[in-house]
Amino acid sequence: MTNLVVHGTSKTRQFRDTIQAASSFAQRNQLPARLQEQMLSHLCLKFRTDSEGLQQQETLDSLPKAIRSSISHFLFYSLVDKVYLFRGVSNDLLFQLVSEMKAEYFPPKEDVILQNEAPTEFYILVTGAVELLVLKNGVEQVVGEAKTGDICGEIGVLCYRPQLFTVRTKRLCQLLRLNRTTFLNIVQANIGDGTIIMNNLLQHLKDLRDPIMEGVLLETENMLARGRMDLPLTLCFAALRGDDLLLHHLLKRALDPNESDNNGRTALHIAASKGNEHCVLLLLEFGADANSRDSEGSVPLWEAMLGNHKSVIKLLVDNGAKITTGDVGLFSCIAAEQNNLELLKEIVHQGGEVTRPKNNGSMALHVAVCEGNIEIVKFLLDQGASLEIGDENGWTAKELAEQQGHEAIKELFDSYKGTKNETAVSIPEERHGVRFLGRFKSEPRILPVNQDSVFPPSEGLWGTSRPRRRTNNFYNSLFGIMSAAQNGENSSLLPIDNATSAGAASRIYATRVTVSCPEKGDSAGKLVLLPSSFQELLELGAKKYGFFPAKVLTKDGADIEDIELIRDGDHLVFVSDNRDYVTE
Repeated sequence: MTNLVVHGTSKTRQFRDTIQAASSFAQRNQLPARLQEQMLSHLCLKFRTDSEGLQQQETLDSLPKAIRSSISHFLFYSLVDKVYLFRGVSNDLLFQLVSEMKAEYFPPKEDVILQNEAPTEFYILVTGAVELLVLKNGVEQVVGEAKTGDICGEIGVLCYRPQLFTVRTKRLCQLLRLNRTTFLNIVQANIGDGTIIMNNLLQHLKDLRDPIMEGVLLETENMLARGRMDLPLTLCFAALRGDDLLLHHLLKRALDPNESDNNGRTALHIAASKGNEHCVLLLLEFGADANSRDSEGSVPLWEAMLGNHKSVIKLLVDNGAKITTGDVGLFSCIAAEQNNLELLKEIVHQGGEVTRPKNNGSMALHVAVCEGNIEIVKFLLDQGASLEIGDENGWTAKELAEQQGHEAIKELFDSYKGTKNETAVSIPEERHGVRFLGRFKSEPRILPVNQDSVFPPSEGLWGTSRPRRRTNNFYNSLFGIMSAAQNGENSSLLPIDNATSAGAASRIYATRVTVSCPEKGDSAGKLVLLPSSFQELLELGAKKYGFFPAKVLTKDGADIEDIELIRDGDHLVFVSDNRDYVTE
Protein backbone atom coordinates (compact mmCIF):
# COMPACT_ATOMS: atom_id res chain seq x y z
CA MET A 1 0.00 0.00 0.00
CA THR A 2 2.85 2.33 0.86
CA ASN A 3 4.43 1.68 -2.55
CA LEU A 4 1.15 2.50 -4.32
CA VAL A 5 0.81 5.77 -2.41
CA VAL A 6 4.40 6.71 -3.20
CA HIS A 7 3.89 5.81 -6.88
CA GLY A 8 0.71 7.89 -7.10
CA THR A 9 2.34 10.81 -5.32
CA SER A 10 5.29 10.65 -7.69
CA LYS A 11 3.05 10.76 -10.78
CA THR A 12 1.09 13.69 -9.33
CA ARG A 13 4.29 15.58 -8.59
CA GLN A 14 5.56 14.89 -12.10
CA PHE A 15 2.28 16.16 -13.60
CA ARG A 16 2.46 19.31 -11.44
CA ASP A 17 6.01 19.97 -12.58
CA THR A 18 5.00 19.49 -16.23
CA ILE A 19 2.13 21.95 -15.88
CA GLN A 20 4.39 24.51 -14.22
CA ALA A 21 7.00 24.13 -16.94
CA ALA A 22 4.37 24.54 -19.67
CA SER A 23 2.94 27.64 -17.98
CA SER A 24 6.40 29.17 -17.62
CA PHE A 25 7.14 28.44 -21.28
CA ALA A 26 3.89 30.10 -22.39
CA GLN A 27 4.48 33.19 -20.27
CA ARG A 28 8.12 33.51 -21.25
CA ASN A 29 7.23 33.42 -24.94
CA GLN A 30 4.06 35.49 -24.47
CA LEU A 31 1.86 32.90 -26.19
CA PRO A 32 -1.80 33.81 -26.80
CA ALA A 33 -4.28 32.67 -24.18
CA ARG A 34 -5.91 30.22 -26.62
CA LEU A 35 -2.62 28.42 -27.20
CA GLN A 36 -1.95 28.28 -23.46
CA GLU A 37 -5.35 26.71 -22.90
CA GLN A 38 -4.71 24.12 -25.63
CA MET A 39 -1.33 23.19 -24.12
CA LEU A 40 -2.74 22.76 -20.62
CA SER A 41 -5.81 20.86 -21.85
CA HIS A 42 -3.64 18.43 -23.78
CA LEU A 43 -1.34 17.80 -20.80
CA CYS A 44 -4.33 17.32 -18.49
CA LEU A 45 -5.90 14.83 -20.88
CA LYS A 46 -2.63 12.92 -21.14
CA PHE A 47 -2.39 12.74 -17.33
CA ARG A 48 -5.98 11.51 -17.07
CA THR A 49 -5.48 8.78 -19.66
CA ASP A 50 -2.27 7.67 -17.94
CA SER A 51 -3.79 7.63 -14.46
CA GLU A 52 -7.03 5.91 -15.56
CA GLY A 53 -5.35 3.26 -17.67
CA LEU A 54 -6.65 4.58 -21.00
CA GLN A 55 -3.33 4.63 -22.83
CA GLN A 56 -4.87 2.92 -25.87
CA GLN A 57 -2.12 3.56 -28.42
CA GLU A 58 0.66 2.91 -25.90
CA THR A 59 -0.94 -0.44 -25.07
CA LEU A 60 -1.24 -1.38 -28.75
CA ASP A 61 2.36 -0.36 -29.50
CA SER A 62 3.62 -2.77 -26.85
CA LEU A 63 1.99 -5.75 -28.61
CA PRO A 64 3.22 -7.80 -31.61
CA LYS A 65 2.16 -6.47 -35.01
CA ALA A 66 -0.25 -9.33 -35.75
CA ILE A 67 -2.14 -8.76 -32.49
CA ARG A 68 -2.17 -4.98 -33.06
CA SER A 69 -3.61 -5.47 -36.54
CA SER A 70 -6.32 -7.83 -35.27
CA ILE A 71 -7.35 -5.40 -32.52
CA SER A 72 -7.41 -2.43 -34.90
CA HIS A 73 -9.46 -4.46 -37.38
CA PHE A 74 -11.99 -5.35 -34.67
CA LEU A 75 -12.28 -1.79 -33.37
CA PHE A 76 -12.14 0.36 -36.50
CA TYR A 77 -12.64 -1.67 -39.70
CA SER A 78 -16.41 -1.13 -39.92
CA LEU A 79 -15.94 2.63 -39.40
CA VAL A 80 -13.22 3.04 -42.04
CA ASP A 81 -15.22 0.92 -44.50
CA LYS A 82 -17.99 3.56 -44.47
CA VAL A 83 -15.71 6.53 -45.21
CA TYR A 84 -16.57 7.95 -48.63
CA LEU A 85 -12.93 7.94 -49.77
CA PHE A 86 -12.66 4.15 -49.43
CA ARG A 87 -16.03 3.22 -50.91
CA GLY A 88 -15.54 0.28 -53.28
CA VAL A 89 -11.90 -0.50 -52.49
CA SER A 90 -10.69 -4.04 -51.76
CA ASN A 91 -10.80 -5.61 -48.31
CA ASP A 92 -7.04 -6.12 -48.48
CA LEU A 93 -6.40 -2.39 -48.80
CA LEU A 94 -8.80 -1.55 -45.99
CA PHE A 95 -7.16 -4.07 -43.67
CA GLN A 96 -3.70 -2.64 -44.39
CA LEU A 97 -4.88 0.92 -43.83
CA VAL A 98 -6.62 0.14 -40.54
CA SER A 99 -3.52 -1.69 -39.28
CA GLU A 100 -1.40 1.45 -39.78
CA MET A 101 -3.82 3.97 -38.27
CA LYS A 102 -3.06 5.42 -34.84
CA ALA A 103 -5.90 6.18 -32.41
CA GLU A 104 -5.50 9.45 -30.49
CA TYR A 105 -7.59 11.51 -28.05
CA PHE A 106 -7.94 15.30 -28.32
CA PRO A 107 -9.49 17.56 -25.65
CA PRO A 108 -12.07 20.24 -26.53
CA LYS A 109 -10.95 23.40 -28.34
CA GLU A 110 -7.69 21.83 -29.58
CA ASP A 111 -6.39 22.28 -33.13
CA VAL A 112 -5.88 18.99 -34.95
CA ILE A 113 -4.94 20.49 -38.35
CA LEU A 114 -3.91 24.06 -39.11
CA GLN A 115 -4.90 25.88 -42.28
CA ASN A 116 -2.06 26.10 -44.83
CA GLU A 117 0.21 23.63 -42.99
CA ALA A 118 1.97 20.87 -44.92
CA PRO A 119 -0.30 17.87 -45.69
CA THR A 120 1.50 15.18 -43.73
CA GLU A 121 -1.50 13.34 -42.24
CA PHE A 122 -5.25 12.91 -42.45
CA TYR A 123 -7.71 11.96 -39.72
CA ILE A 124 -10.91 9.93 -39.41
CA LEU A 125 -13.28 10.95 -36.62
CA VAL A 126 -14.22 8.02 -34.32
CA THR A 127 -16.11 9.91 -31.60
CA GLY A 128 -16.91 13.56 -30.93
CA ALA A 129 -17.17 16.45 -33.37
CA VAL A 130 -14.81 19.00 -34.95
CA GLU A 131 -15.25 22.37 -36.63
CA LEU A 132 -13.75 23.38 -39.98
CA LEU A 133 -12.49 26.98 -39.93
CA VAL A 134 -10.88 29.33 -42.44
CA LEU A 135 -9.06 32.58 -41.75
CA LYS A 136 -10.46 35.53 -43.72
CA ASN A 137 -9.26 39.08 -43.17
CA GLY A 138 -7.69 38.04 -39.89
CA VAL A 139 -10.94 36.56 -38.54
CA GLU A 140 -11.70 32.83 -38.21
CA GLN A 141 -14.96 31.69 -39.76
CA VAL A 142 -16.64 28.32 -39.28
CA VAL A 143 -17.38 26.81 -42.69
CA GLY A 144 -18.38 23.29 -41.70
CA GLU A 145 -18.49 20.54 -39.13
CA ALA A 146 -17.35 16.92 -39.16
CA LYS A 147 -18.85 14.11 -37.09
CA THR A 148 -18.27 10.41 -36.49
CA GLY A 149 -17.16 8.66 -39.68
CA ASP A 150 -16.04 11.83 -41.47
CA ILE A 151 -12.51 12.33 -42.76
CA CYS A 152 -10.40 15.49 -42.47
CA GLY A 153 -7.26 16.56 -44.31
CA GLU A 154 -7.63 14.08 -47.17
CA ILE A 155 -7.78 16.75 -49.88
CA GLY A 156 -4.40 18.15 -48.89
CA VAL A 157 -2.86 14.66 -48.68
CA LEU A 158 -4.17 13.39 -52.01
CA CYS A 159 -3.71 16.61 -53.98
CA TYR A 160 -0.49 17.50 -52.11
CA ARG A 161 -1.48 21.05 -51.42
CA PRO A 162 -1.57 23.06 -48.14
CA GLN A 163 -4.41 22.12 -45.85
CA LEU A 164 -7.57 24.01 -46.74
CA PHE A 165 -9.06 24.30 -43.22
CA THR A 166 -8.17 24.48 -39.57
CA VAL A 167 -9.74 21.48 -37.84
CA ARG A 168 -10.60 22.18 -34.17
CA THR A 169 -12.33 19.88 -31.71
CA LYS A 170 -15.67 20.92 -30.19
CA ARG A 171 -15.53 18.33 -27.40
CA LEU A 172 -13.44 15.36 -26.36
CA CYS A 173 -12.68 13.46 -29.57
CA GLN A 174 -11.03 10.24 -30.62
CA LEU A 175 -9.47 10.28 -34.09
CA LEU A 176 -7.60 7.82 -36.29
CA ARG A 177 -4.41 9.32 -37.74
CA LEU A 178 -2.68 8.03 -40.87
CA ASN A 179 0.62 9.33 -42.20
CA ARG A 180 0.69 10.41 -45.86
CA THR A 181 3.86 8.47 -46.70
CA THR A 182 2.48 5.29 -45.17
CA PHE A 183 -0.80 5.76 -47.01
CA LEU A 184 0.85 6.23 -50.41
CA ASN A 185 3.13 3.23 -49.87
CA ILE A 186 0.09 1.02 -49.25
CA VAL A 187 -1.80 2.38 -52.25
CA GLN A 188 1.23 1.93 -54.53
CA ALA A 189 0.86 -1.83 -54.02
CA ASN A 190 -2.88 -1.67 -54.86
CA ILE A 191 -3.05 0.30 -58.11
CA GLY A 192 -6.68 -0.55 -58.85
CA ASP A 193 -7.72 0.72 -55.43
CA GLY A 194 -5.74 3.92 -56.00
CA THR A 195 -7.88 4.80 -59.02
CA ILE A 196 -11.04 4.07 -57.03
CA ILE A 197 -9.89 6.41 -54.25
CA MET A 198 -9.13 9.19 -56.72
CA ASN A 199 -12.52 8.74 -58.40
CA ASN A 200 -14.23 8.93 -55.01
CA LEU A 201 -12.39 12.15 -54.19
CA LEU A 202 -13.24 13.82 -57.51
CA GLN A 203 -16.89 12.80 -57.23
CA HIS A 204 -17.01 14.09 -53.65
CA LEU A 205 -15.62 17.46 -54.75
CA LYS A 206 -18.28 17.67 -57.46
CA ASP A 207 -21.11 16.75 -55.09
CA LEU A 208 -20.14 19.45 -52.57
CA ARG A 209 -21.11 22.19 -55.07
CA ASP A 210 -18.94 24.67 -53.18
CA PRO A 211 -17.07 27.50 -54.97
CA ILE A 212 -13.86 26.72 -53.07
CA MET A 213 -14.13 23.01 -53.88
CA GLU A 214 -14.85 23.74 -57.54
CA GLY A 215 -11.51 25.51 -57.73
CA VAL A 216 -9.80 22.59 -55.99
CA LEU A 217 -11.48 20.18 -58.41
CA LEU A 218 -10.30 22.15 -61.45
CA GLU A 219 -6.75 22.33 -60.12
CA THR A 220 -6.75 18.62 -59.29
CA GLU A 221 -7.94 17.69 -62.77
CA ASN A 222 -5.18 19.85 -64.28
CA MET A 223 -2.63 18.07 -62.10
CA LEU A 224 -4.01 14.74 -63.25
CA ALA A 225 -3.66 15.77 -66.89
CA ARG A 226 -0.03 16.72 -66.29
CA GLY A 227 0.66 13.49 -64.41
CA ARG A 228 1.68 15.27 -61.21
CA MET A 229 -0.36 13.15 -58.81
CA ASP A 230 1.43 10.83 -56.41
CA LEU A 231 -1.33 8.23 -56.49
CA PRO A 232 -0.75 5.39 -58.97
CA LEU A 233 -3.11 5.88 -61.91
CA THR A 234 -4.09 3.37 -64.58
CA LEU A 235 -5.04 3.67 -68.22
CA CYS A 236 -8.51 2.43 -67.33
CA PHE A 237 -8.91 5.37 -64.93
CA ALA A 238 -7.96 7.85 -67.66
CA ALA A 239 -10.23 6.17 -70.21
CA LEU A 240 -13.14 6.14 -67.76
CA ARG A 241 -12.73 9.89 -67.26
CA GLY A 242 -12.32 10.44 -71.00
CA ASP A 243 -9.10 12.34 -70.25
CA ASP A 244 -6.99 11.93 -73.38
CA LEU A 245 -4.23 14.20 -72.00
CA LEU A 246 -3.76 12.02 -68.93
CA LEU A 247 -4.03 8.90 -71.08
CA HIS A 248 -1.30 10.20 -73.39
CA HIS A 249 0.93 11.05 -70.42
CA LEU A 250 0.51 7.56 -68.92
CA LEU A 251 1.17 5.86 -72.26
CA LYS A 252 4.37 7.87 -72.65
CA ARG A 253 5.44 6.44 -69.29
CA ALA A 254 5.51 3.05 -71.08
CA LEU A 255 2.44 1.65 -69.31
CA ASP A 256 1.07 -1.50 -70.92
CA PRO A 257 -1.71 -0.39 -73.34
CA ASN A 258 -3.41 -3.78 -72.81
CA GLU A 259 -3.54 -3.64 -69.00
CA SER A 260 -6.96 -4.69 -67.69
CA ASP A 261 -9.08 -4.35 -64.59
CA ASN A 262 -10.39 -7.19 -62.42
CA ASN A 263 -13.04 -8.03 -65.06
CA GLY A 264 -10.54 -8.24 -67.90
CA ARG A 265 -11.73 -4.95 -69.43
CA THR A 266 -8.95 -2.92 -71.00
CA ALA A 267 -8.79 0.83 -71.47
CA LEU A 268 -9.80 0.25 -75.09
CA HIS A 269 -13.02 -1.49 -73.94
CA ILE A 270 -13.87 1.51 -71.77
CA ALA A 271 -12.97 4.15 -74.36
CA ALA A 272 -14.97 2.33 -77.05
CA SER A 273 -18.02 2.01 -74.80
CA LYS A 274 -17.93 5.77 -74.12
CA GLY A 275 -17.40 6.62 -77.79
CA ASN A 276 -14.23 8.60 -77.06
CA GLU A 277 -12.54 8.63 -80.46
CA HIS A 278 -9.42 10.45 -79.24
CA CYS A 279 -8.74 7.93 -76.47
CA VAL A 280 -9.36 4.99 -78.83
CA LEU A 281 -6.95 6.43 -81.39
CA LEU A 282 -4.27 7.02 -78.74
CA LEU A 283 -4.52 3.47 -77.42
CA LEU A 284 -4.37 1.96 -80.91
CA GLU A 285 -1.34 4.09 -81.78
CA PHE A 286 0.47 2.78 -78.70
CA GLY A 287 -0.24 -0.84 -79.61
CA ALA A 288 -3.50 -1.72 -77.84
CA ASP A 289 -5.06 -4.99 -79.03
CA ALA A 290 -8.21 -4.16 -80.99
CA ASN A 291 -9.55 -7.70 -80.41
CA SER A 292 -8.88 -8.13 -76.68
CA ARG A 293 -11.59 -10.08 -74.81
CA ASP A 294 -12.76 -9.44 -71.29
CA SER A 295 -13.91 -12.13 -68.85
CA GLU A 296 -17.42 -12.20 -70.40
CA GLY A 297 -16.19 -12.49 -73.99
CA SER A 298 -16.83 -8.84 -74.93
CA VAL A 299 -14.51 -7.05 -77.38
CA PRO A 300 -14.01 -3.30 -77.96
CA LEU A 301 -15.91 -3.40 -81.27
CA TRP A 302 -18.99 -4.79 -79.51
CA GLU A 303 -18.76 -2.07 -76.84
CA ALA A 304 -18.80 0.58 -79.58
CA MET A 305 -21.69 -1.14 -81.35
CA LEU A 306 -23.74 -1.23 -78.13
CA GLY A 307 -23.36 2.53 -77.82
CA ASN A 308 -23.94 3.07 -81.57
CA HIS A 309 -20.69 5.03 -81.84
CA LYS A 310 -20.29 4.99 -85.64
CA SER A 311 -16.94 6.81 -85.80
CA VAL A 312 -15.37 4.52 -83.19
CA ILE A 313 -16.73 1.44 -84.97
CA LYS A 314 -15.10 2.54 -88.22
CA LEU A 315 -11.83 3.36 -86.46
CA LEU A 316 -11.69 -0.06 -84.79
CA VAL A 317 -12.56 -1.93 -88.00
CA ASP A 318 -9.89 -0.01 -89.89
CA ASN A 319 -7.39 -1.22 -87.30
CA GLY A 320 -8.31 -4.87 -87.61
CA ALA A 321 -11.10 -5.27 -85.04
CA LYS A 322 -13.42 -8.23 -85.72
CA ILE A 323 -16.70 -9.04 -84.00
CA THR A 324 -16.00 -12.76 -84.46
CA THR A 325 -13.19 -12.66 -81.90
CA GLY A 326 -15.80 -12.18 -79.19
CA ASP A 327 -18.76 -14.25 -78.01
CA VAL A 328 -21.09 -13.55 -80.94
CA GLY A 329 -23.77 -15.80 -79.45
CA LEU A 330 -23.84 -13.63 -76.32
CA PHE A 331 -23.95 -10.44 -78.40
CA SER A 332 -26.90 -11.75 -80.43
CA CYS A 333 -28.82 -12.71 -77.29
CA ILE A 334 -28.25 -9.26 -75.78
CA ALA A 335 -29.49 -7.57 -78.96
CA ALA A 336 -32.57 -9.80 -79.03
CA GLU A 337 -33.28 -9.12 -75.37
CA GLN A 338 -33.11 -5.39 -76.07
CA ASN A 339 -35.48 -5.88 -79.04
CA ASN A 340 -32.85 -4.14 -81.15
CA LEU A 341 -33.17 -5.38 -84.72
CA GLU A 342 -30.71 -2.80 -86.02
CA LEU A 343 -28.04 -4.07 -83.64
CA LEU A 344 -28.57 -7.62 -84.91
CA LYS A 345 -28.22 -6.36 -88.49
CA GLU A 346 -24.99 -4.59 -87.50
CA ILE A 347 -23.64 -7.85 -86.07
CA VAL A 348 -24.37 -9.53 -89.40
CA HIS A 349 -22.82 -6.58 -91.27
CA GLN A 350 -19.62 -7.03 -89.26
CA GLY A 351 -19.48 -10.73 -90.18
CA GLY A 352 -21.03 -12.24 -87.05
CA GLU A 353 -23.36 -15.26 -87.11
CA VAL A 354 -26.46 -14.34 -85.13
CA THR A 355 -27.61 -17.96 -85.18
CA ARG A 356 -24.71 -19.14 -83.01
CA PRO A 357 -25.51 -20.16 -79.42
CA LYS A 358 -23.79 -18.62 -76.44
CA ASN A 359 -21.91 -20.67 -73.85
CA ASN A 360 -24.97 -22.13 -72.10
CA GLY A 361 -26.65 -23.18 -75.37
CA SER A 362 -29.27 -20.43 -75.68
CA MET A 363 -29.62 -18.61 -78.99
CA ALA A 364 -31.02 -15.26 -80.01
CA LEU A 365 -34.05 -17.04 -81.47
CA HIS A 366 -35.03 -18.41 -78.04
CA VAL A 367 -34.72 -14.93 -76.53
CA ALA A 368 -36.70 -13.30 -79.36
CA VAL A 369 -39.55 -15.81 -78.89
CA CYS A 370 -39.61 -15.10 -75.15
CA GLU A 371 -39.73 -11.38 -75.90
CA GLY A 372 -42.53 -11.97 -78.43
CA ASN A 373 -40.74 -9.96 -81.14
CA ILE A 374 -41.94 -11.43 -84.44
CA GLU A 375 -39.78 -9.10 -86.57
CA ILE A 376 -36.58 -10.34 -84.93
CA VAL A 377 -37.81 -13.94 -85.10
CA LYS A 378 -38.38 -13.58 -88.85
CA PHE A 379 -34.97 -11.97 -89.32
CA LEU A 380 -33.24 -14.78 -87.44
CA LEU A 381 -35.10 -17.41 -89.47
CA ASP A 382 -33.97 -15.68 -92.63
CA GLN A 383 -30.42 -15.94 -91.31
CA GLY A 384 -30.81 -19.71 -90.94
CA ALA A 385 -31.71 -20.12 -87.27
CA SER A 386 -32.74 -23.68 -86.41
CA LEU A 387 -36.08 -24.51 -84.79
CA GLU A 388 -34.89 -27.89 -83.56
CA ILE A 389 -32.06 -26.77 -81.26
CA GLY A 390 -32.98 -26.50 -77.58
CA ASP A 391 -31.89 -23.80 -75.18
CA GLU A 392 -29.99 -24.34 -71.92
CA ASN A 393 -32.95 -26.32 -70.56
CA GLY A 394 -33.76 -28.19 -73.75
CA TRP A 395 -36.74 -26.10 -74.90
CA THR A 396 -36.92 -25.42 -78.61
CA ALA A 397 -38.17 -22.14 -80.07
CA LYS A 398 -41.42 -23.76 -81.18
CA GLU A 399 -42.08 -25.17 -77.71
CA LEU A 400 -41.54 -21.75 -76.19
CA ALA A 401 -43.94 -20.14 -78.64
CA GLU A 402 -46.62 -22.75 -77.88
CA GLN A 403 -46.20 -22.42 -74.13
CA GLN A 404 -46.36 -18.64 -74.12
CA GLY A 405 -49.25 -18.41 -76.56
CA HIS A 406 -47.48 -16.43 -79.30
CA GLU A 407 -49.90 -17.40 -82.08
CA ALA A 408 -48.33 -15.16 -84.74
CA ILE A 409 -44.90 -16.68 -84.09
CA LYS A 410 -46.37 -20.18 -84.18
CA GLU A 411 -47.95 -19.46 -87.56
CA LEU A 412 -44.64 -18.08 -88.79
CA PHE A 413 -42.88 -21.28 -87.71
CA ASP A 414 -45.53 -23.45 -89.43
CA SER A 415 -45.28 -21.49 -92.67
CA TYR A 416 -41.53 -21.29 -92.71
CA LYS A 417 -39.92 -23.54 -95.28
CA GLY A 418 -37.28 -24.84 -92.95
CA THR A 419 -39.81 -26.01 -90.37
CA LYS A 420 -40.29 -29.74 -89.96
CA ASN A 421 -43.47 -31.29 -88.65
CA GLU A 422 -42.86 -32.47 -85.15
CA THR A 423 -45.22 -35.19 -83.96
CA ALA A 424 -43.71 -35.64 -80.52
CA VAL A 425 -42.35 -33.18 -78.04
CA SER A 426 -39.68 -34.47 -75.70
CA ILE A 427 -39.26 -32.91 -72.29
CA PRO A 428 -35.90 -33.24 -70.55
CA GLU A 429 -35.93 -35.19 -67.32
CA GLU A 430 -33.91 -32.59 -65.43
CA ARG A 431 -34.41 -28.84 -65.69
CA HIS A 432 -32.46 -26.67 -63.37
CA GLY A 433 -33.41 -23.19 -62.23
CA VAL A 434 -31.07 -21.10 -64.39
CA ARG A 435 -31.24 -17.34 -64.80
CA PHE A 436 -32.86 -16.46 -68.13
CA LEU A 437 -32.37 -13.54 -70.47
CA GLY A 438 -35.94 -13.44 -71.74
CA ARG A 439 -39.34 -13.32 -70.17
CA PHE A 440 -41.12 -16.15 -68.34
CA LYS A 441 -40.36 -19.65 -69.57
CA SER A 442 -41.74 -22.88 -68.11
CA GLU A 443 -42.79 -26.38 -69.15
CA PRO A 444 -44.28 -26.46 -72.67
CA ARG A 445 -46.78 -29.10 -71.49
CA ILE A 446 -48.98 -28.72 -68.47
CA LEU A 447 -49.38 -31.83 -66.35
CA PRO A 448 -51.96 -32.32 -63.59
CA VAL A 449 -50.67 -32.74 -60.09
CA ASN A 450 -51.56 -35.64 -57.87
CA GLN A 451 -52.19 -34.61 -54.30
CA ASP A 452 -50.13 -37.56 -53.11
CA SER A 453 -47.09 -36.26 -54.97
CA VAL A 454 -47.18 -32.82 -53.37
CA PHE A 455 -46.21 -34.14 -49.94
CA PRO A 456 -43.74 -37.03 -50.28
CA PRO A 457 -43.27 -39.58 -47.51
CA SER A 458 -41.01 -38.62 -44.65
CA GLU A 459 -38.48 -41.32 -45.43
CA GLY A 460 -36.05 -40.54 -48.23
CA LEU A 461 -36.70 -36.99 -49.37
CA TRP A 462 -36.99 -35.28 -46.00
CA GLY A 463 -34.03 -37.20 -44.62
CA THR A 464 -31.64 -35.86 -47.26
CA SER A 465 -30.58 -32.44 -48.42
CA ARG A 466 -33.05 -31.05 -50.94
CA PRO A 467 -33.38 -27.90 -53.05
CA ARG A 468 -35.41 -24.91 -51.98
CA ARG A 469 -39.12 -25.64 -52.14
CA ARG A 470 -40.75 -23.90 -55.08
CA THR A 471 -44.47 -23.45 -54.96
CA ASN A 472 -46.60 -23.83 -58.07
CA ASN A 473 -50.07 -22.33 -58.13
CA PHE A 474 -50.38 -22.64 -61.90
CA TYR A 475 -52.62 -25.74 -61.91
CA ASN A 476 -55.08 -24.13 -59.52
CA SER A 477 -55.46 -21.11 -61.82
CA LEU A 478 -58.14 -20.74 -64.49
CA PHE A 479 -55.51 -20.81 -67.25
CA GLY A 480 -54.07 -24.06 -65.87
CA ILE A 481 -57.46 -25.79 -65.82
CA MET A 482 -58.30 -24.58 -69.34
CA SER A 483 -54.91 -25.68 -70.69
CA ALA A 484 -55.29 -29.11 -69.14
CA ALA A 485 -58.75 -29.48 -70.64
CA GLN A 486 -57.56 -28.35 -74.08
CA ASN A 487 -54.75 -30.93 -74.05
CA GLY A 488 -57.23 -33.65 -73.17
CA GLU A 489 -55.65 -34.35 -69.82
CA ASN A 490 -57.41 -35.32 -66.62
CA SER A 491 -58.40 -32.55 -64.28
CA SER A 492 -56.02 -32.01 -61.42
CA LEU A 493 -59.04 -32.29 -59.13
CA LEU A 494 -59.58 -35.92 -60.16
CA PRO A 495 -57.38 -38.99 -59.51
CA ILE A 496 -54.86 -39.87 -62.22
CA ASP A 497 -52.92 -42.99 -62.93
CA ASN A 498 -49.77 -43.77 -61.00
CA ALA A 499 -47.47 -43.35 -64.02
CA THR A 500 -48.62 -39.79 -64.65
CA SER A 501 -48.43 -39.07 -60.93
CA ALA A 502 -44.86 -40.30 -60.74
CA GLY A 503 -43.88 -38.21 -63.76
CA ALA A 504 -45.40 -35.08 -62.28
CA ALA A 505 -43.81 -35.72 -58.90
CA SER A 506 -40.36 -36.01 -60.45
CA ARG A 507 -40.55 -32.51 -61.97
CA ILE A 508 -39.69 -29.28 -60.15
CA TYR A 509 -41.45 -26.24 -61.57
CA ALA A 510 -39.67 -22.92 -61.41
CA THR A 511 -41.08 -20.01 -59.44
CA ARG A 512 -42.50 -17.18 -61.54
CA VAL A 513 -42.32 -13.59 -60.31
CA THR A 514 -43.05 -10.16 -61.74
CA VAL A 515 -40.17 -7.65 -61.63
CA SER A 516 -40.55 -3.90 -62.11
CA CYS A 517 -38.64 -0.65 -61.60
CA PRO A 518 -40.77 2.50 -61.23
CA GLU A 519 -37.57 4.59 -61.33
CA LYS A 520 -37.12 3.54 -64.98
CA GLY A 521 -40.79 4.03 -65.85
CA ASP A 522 -41.68 0.33 -65.63
CA SER A 523 -44.46 -0.05 -63.07
CA ALA A 524 -46.36 -2.91 -64.71
CA GLY A 525 -43.27 -5.13 -64.76
CA LYS A 526 -42.17 -8.24 -66.62
CA LEU A 527 -42.84 -11.87 -65.80
CA VAL A 528 -39.60 -13.82 -65.27
CA LEU A 529 -38.34 -16.97 -63.62
CA LEU A 530 -36.91 -16.50 -60.14
CA PRO A 531 -33.11 -17.06 -60.20
CA SER A 532 -31.51 -19.55 -57.86
CA SER A 533 -29.73 -16.94 -55.69
CA PHE A 534 -30.25 -13.40 -54.45
CA GLN A 535 -27.08 -12.21 -56.21
CA GLU A 536 -28.41 -13.51 -59.55
CA LEU A 537 -31.68 -11.67 -58.88
CA LEU A 538 -29.74 -8.40 -58.45
CA GLU A 539 -27.80 -9.13 -61.65
CA LEU A 540 -31.10 -9.73 -63.44
CA GLY A 541 -32.27 -6.28 -62.27
CA ALA A 542 -29.01 -4.72 -63.48
CA LYS A 543 -29.41 -6.31 -66.91
CA LYS A 544 -33.07 -5.34 -67.24
CA TYR A 545 -32.89 -1.76 -66.01
CA GLY A 546 -29.30 -0.62 -66.46
CA PHE A 547 -28.24 -0.21 -62.80
CA PHE A 548 -27.30 -2.52 -59.95
CA PRO A 549 -30.23 -2.46 -57.47
CA ALA A 550 -29.49 -1.57 -53.87
CA LYS A 551 -32.74 -3.10 -52.62
CA VAL A 552 -35.42 -5.54 -53.66
CA LEU A 553 -38.86 -4.70 -52.27
CA THR A 554 -42.28 -6.28 -52.36
CA LYS A 555 -45.18 -4.48 -54.03
CA ASP A 556 -46.13 -3.19 -50.56
CA GLY A 557 -42.64 -1.77 -49.95
CA ALA A 558 -41.25 -4.45 -47.61
CA ASP A 559 -37.47 -5.04 -47.91
CA ILE A 560 -36.54 -8.55 -49.15
CA GLU A 561 -33.19 -9.81 -47.86
CA ASP A 562 -33.20 -13.50 -48.84
CA ILE A 563 -34.24 -15.46 -51.92
CA GLU A 564 -36.05 -17.96 -49.67
CA LEU A 565 -38.66 -15.33 -48.81
CA ILE A 566 -39.86 -15.03 -52.41
CA ARG A 567 -42.79 -17.19 -53.56
CA ASP A 568 -44.52 -17.92 -56.83
CA GLY A 569 -46.54 -14.97 -58.13
CA ASP A 570 -44.79 -12.30 -56.02
CA HIS A 571 -44.26 -8.80 -57.45
CA LEU A 572 -40.70 -7.57 -56.86
CA VAL A 573 -39.56 -3.95 -57.18
CA PHE A 574 -35.94 -2.95 -57.86
CA VAL A 575 -34.82 0.35 -56.32
CA SER A 576 -31.51 2.21 -56.27
CA ASP A 577 -29.57 3.37 -53.23
CA ASN A 578 -30.88 6.95 -53.23
CA ARG A 579 -34.53 6.24 -53.92
CA ASP A 580 -37.31 4.75 -51.82
CA TYR A 581 -40.21 2.93 -53.37
CA VAL A 582 -43.59 4.40 -52.49
CA THR A 583 -46.65 2.19 -52.74
CA GLU A 584 -49.18 3.56 -55.09
